This record gives sequence, structure tokens and C-alpha cells, in this order.
Amino acid sequence: MAFVQFSQVSLAFGDRDILKDVSVNLQTGTKAALTGANGAGKSTLIKIMAGLIEPDSGKRIAQKDARIAYLPQSGLVHHGCTLREEADKAFLWGYEVQAQIDKIGDELKTNSTPALLERHYELMTKLEESGWHRRATMAESVLLGLGFSKEDFDKQTDLFSGGWQMRIALAKALMGSPDILLLDEPTNYLDLEAREWLEKFLSDFAGGFLLVSHDRYFLDHTINEVYELFGGDLKRYPGNFTHYEKVREVELQTLIASYEQQQQEIEHLQSFIDRFGVKATKAAQAQERQKQLDKILANKIEIPESLKKIHFKFPAAPHAGNIVLTLESLSKSYDGVTNVIDKLDLVLENGERMVVAGRNGAGKSTLLRVLAEVDKNYTGSFKLGSGVKVGYFSQDSAESIKGSETILERLENHAPLELIPRLRDMLGAFLFRGDDVFKSIDVLSGGEKSRIALLELLLRPVNLLILDEPTNHLDMHSKDVLLQALKDFGGTVIFVSHDRGFIEGLATKVLELTPGKHREFKGDYFYYMQRLEDEANGTVGASSFDTSTQQSKKIVEEKKVETVSAGKASYEEQKRIAAEKAKLERAVKKIEDAIAKAEEEKAHLETELSRPKVYSNGEKAKAVQQKIAAIEEQISSLEADWEEAASKLE
Repeated sequence: MAFVQFSQVSLAFGDRDILKDVSVNLQTGTKAALTGANGAGKSTLIKIMAGLIEPDSGKRIAQKDARIAYLPQSGLVHHGCTLREEADKAFLWGYEVQAQIDKIGDELKTNSTPALLERHYELMTKLEESGWHRRATMAESVLLGLGFSKEDFDKQTDLFSGGWQMRIALAKALMGSPDILLLDEPTNYLDLEAREWLEKFLSDFAGGFLLVSHDRYFLDHTINEVYELFGGDLKRYPGNFTHYEKVREVELQTLIASYEQQQQEIEHLQSFIDRFGVKATKAAQAQERQKQLDKILANKIEIPESLKKIHFKFPAAPHAGNIVLTLESLSKSYDGVTNVIDKLDLVLENGERMVVAGRNGAGKSTLLRVLAEVDKNYTGSFKLGSGVKVGYFSQDSAESIKGSETILERLENHAPLELIPRLRDMLGAFLFRGDDVFKSIDVLSGGEKSRIALLELLLRPVNLLILDEPTNHLDMHSKDVLLQALKDFGGTVIFVSHDRGFIEGLATKVLELTPGKHREFKGDYFYYMQRLEDEANGTVGASSFDTSTQQSKKIVEEKKVETVSAGKASYEEQKRIAAEKAKLERAVKKIEDAIAKAEEEKAHLETELSRPKVYSNGEKAKAVQQKIAAIEEQISSLEADWEEAASKLE
């Protein structure tokens, strides 16, 4: 049985302990995840286990001849050969073993000793059991599973982008049949289909593996134990990732209670020292308190950032009509011949959260750019509904994040007044913690800028969010915060994601794109996957459309009839309709302004209520609460007026 193990391994960077007497054993059959807050040292631990970093103390022991494959988060580039040739490098160990077999074979011709015969047999058995002789088939299976096409096999590796370069590296790690796999964020560059393939591969993998991932669904379906790294200590939790989180939540409640008690004690001691430390009559007592305080601070309790519960809400979504957008026969092509999107009919209603699904190249990001009006080179019609205000996020959004101001300064300039007190929490949820918020914008990495761009978008008052891969560069905790905020969002969401757990938690509708085709499913992602499974099993016709697609076509046809009828109206009638429309538009705008003003006043009062001098004074608190209740009634009445006016306008 192959293994790699630590025994009381320690490592420090300066005065910070990354690992403190850590012991762990990975062996054949291990299926483990490594978790911990950003900066806890997960990548460092994996590098030590891979033999790339020497610890300060302790032992790393690996079984002789055990093959260990390591995949870093990023930075690997391949060049100078074809994809097929690069893949074959994963099997170099096999060529070396074959060379040993051939050498011993030559020696056996003249010196047939029992030791040589036994070694010859061992090497031949090892090579046969590894599947090395089937390496071409294995390489093809892994490459196709990770999303490469057969046409890619003879393409020069220099031509692949950074994300595909990391897929090549992952493919090489997998196809070499290692005894132990060490994978640092292997799902970062994979789409949904490739993640599902990797999930199946690891489930069937005969060796052992330790991986870091921020995809909860992926972890729940691949691992059966979790190691948490926190404060330099490593603790093992048996079970899948969801089970670990439940157990850790109970532990955290106890930890928080101890933390709060310790904070009170620290505050009490510090208060005494500050008050009496300079008085001669109390100097001895103050010094004693200082000793007590120093002892507590030496064993100060810390709360893991990854387990702190942070919540935030979007600014109130501006009011919009029931129909958010309508597409009729929308088509988009890049070469003028092949339509990536072909005659798409779609009606999206207020409050829906639609995921756009499909393989790479199906047109998902292209459709989102069209809906965000970034790409206007299409045919067919596209119309936004009444009062719709769009917010769009893509991976290119990071390019707009420039300047020398600090992160906190930039967000304060973009945030509504009522959200400014919550900015530090929100930045923390998006992995900017402590002094990180004072970093200058111009020194941020691409991933950090992407998180800032996403957070800026979420601070704007919009009612239609179009999000292309919003969870990239977020850890699991940040995804949870974003997911809950989107579920609470009062508007409509269209999104693309490769995180299945995120999709299942958010989507209420699925639009499936395949090259030149589309289908619409009125239901969550689980329903969609069940439909695909039924089709694969032959229990549902693969060409049948969901009833929501038929409904979309019906609504589009009704709008066609309305348009034709309006065109036939008399000139005087058209003038009357135009005047009535203008009147209603003014009325809707006036009500919207009144609602915005009332909501602003309500937010101001809620901020006032959160001040200690108000909530600690019963009479003042009651007066503010009465004002808030009155404004809420006013807003409710205005919303009813708005619904009536907007309905007439539509």
C-alpha cells in the first residue's frame, strides 16, 4: 500500500506559525479534502507533502517508489509540442520502468539469478497493473473528459489559453496513474461537464488523494474525510464536506461563547489598567492585572474567518413591470454563416432566476453580452420591460477597476449611504479582510479586481442582474454569502456558473443552449437534470420542449398581434394613445421617485435606530420605530399605486 505521511511537521514564516506539529497519513484509498481560511497555509501544506518545500522540523516519509502527482493552483505553461505529445510525458515513468525491464532482460541472458528474475517479474507486474500499455487510450479518455476535442490533439500547446494550460496539467496528473494525487484547486478552470467527469474519475480512483476546492457539491461527491487547517493546527473530520460543516458549526458555537467571554475579560482588565495604572496606590494591582492580561493574550481565542456568518442585502431593487425582457427570433453568428444562437424566443418574468446551461462554445456568454446590450450585432428583436435597470458582470469587468485609491475608498464612493456602515463586513465576505481594505487598487491581482467589480455591481440599485461566472475567485464562504444575497434579491437574475451547488441553490428556471439550438425548462436545476436523465433513459422524448417554451412563444405571438393592431389604429387614436402613455409614464416616474425618497428616509431612520444613544433610550427608540412603521405603510400604499399605473402603461 502506497503512502506519504507527516510526523510532527512544523513550519513558520517569520513569527507566524503555518504548521504546528502536524501529523497526517495519506495512503491508497484516502479520499480527503483540505480546508481552511484563505491564508491558512493549505497550499504550503500540499507543497510540503509533494516534497517541494522542506519543513522547519518533523519528518515527511513517502513509501519507496510511490508515485505522487501534484497540481498547483496556477502558473503551469506547456509549449514546444502538440497536446498529444505533451500528454505522453505523463507516462515517462513507464518508459523508465520499461528500460529497466529491458536491461534486466539482457542480463538474464547470461546471468539468470533468482534475485534478477524476481526483480524482472516485479517490474513487469507493476507496469501491467498500472495500465501503461494502454496509455494512448487512457490519454484520449482523460483529455476528452476534461473538455478537449480530438481536433485539439495535434494542436501546439502554445496555442492554448491559461485555463486550458491548467487543464493540460490536470490531465497529465490524472493519466499517469499515480499512487497519491495532491490537487490544489483542480476545479478552478473546469466547466460543469468537466467537473462532473472529474468527480466520476476521483470516485473510481484506486489511489489516494488530497484536494483543495471551493465547490461544496464536488467535495460532497468525491471525499469521505476533511482536514481543517486553522491557526497552524490540523484536525481530521470523518464524513463528507456537509457533515464536516455541521459538526464544525456546533464547535464554533462553543468557540464563540468562549471568545465572547474572553473578550469581556480582556476589556475588564484593560479598563482597570487604563484607569489605575498611573496611580501609586493602585500600581501593584494594575501590574497584577497586566500579568493576567498578558497571559490571556498569549492564548487568545480566534474565530476562523471562513466560518464567520456574514450577511448583506442589495439596495432595494427599483420597481419594474411583470415582463422583464422579451426575445423574438434572436440570432447571433460570428462568421456570418453559423449561428451560435439561432432564433431564440424567450420571455422572462420579474423575480425569475434563470441559469443559462450548455457546454463550452454553446453561446452562453455571448447571449449574456447581448442581453446586457454590450453586443448589439445580432438579428431578431430584443426588448427590455418597463422600468428595467440592468447590472452586468463578466470576467472582463476587472479591466475597468483602475486607480490609486484604496479598496475601501473606492467602495465608499460607490456605495449607497445606508450601506457604508456595512462595507467592512461586505469586503470581508469577498475575501478582503483586515488591512487588505487599505490596499491600493493598482496593486490588486486580476482575481481581486474581479471581486471588487462584482461587489461594486451588487451595491447599485438595479432590478435585473446578468452574471457571467460570478463565483470565480470566491471561496466557499463567499459563495454562500453571495448566494443568500441573490436569493433575497428583489429583482430578476440571469446567470452562468460552473458551480453546481450554486446553480442548484439559485436557479428557478433553466435555458439550455446547444450550438444553434435551445430549450427552456420551467423548474430548478434538479428538475432539469432529472429531465436529461429521463431523456437518456428513453422515458422522455429528447426533442420535446418544456411547456414554458410554448408559453414564451404564446406570449411573443400575443405581442405580435398587439403590435399589428396598434399599427392599424387611426392617426387620432394613435395621438390619444401616445398622450395617455406619456401621462402614465410621468405618473409612474413620480411614484417611483416618491418610493425612492420614502425608502431613503426609512434607511436613515433604521441607521438612527442602530445608534446606542437611541436604542438604549426606550422613548427615543419607540418614537423612531413609529416613524419607520408609518413610512412602511406609505411605501406599501405607493407600491400599490405603482402596480396599477405600471399595469396600465404596459
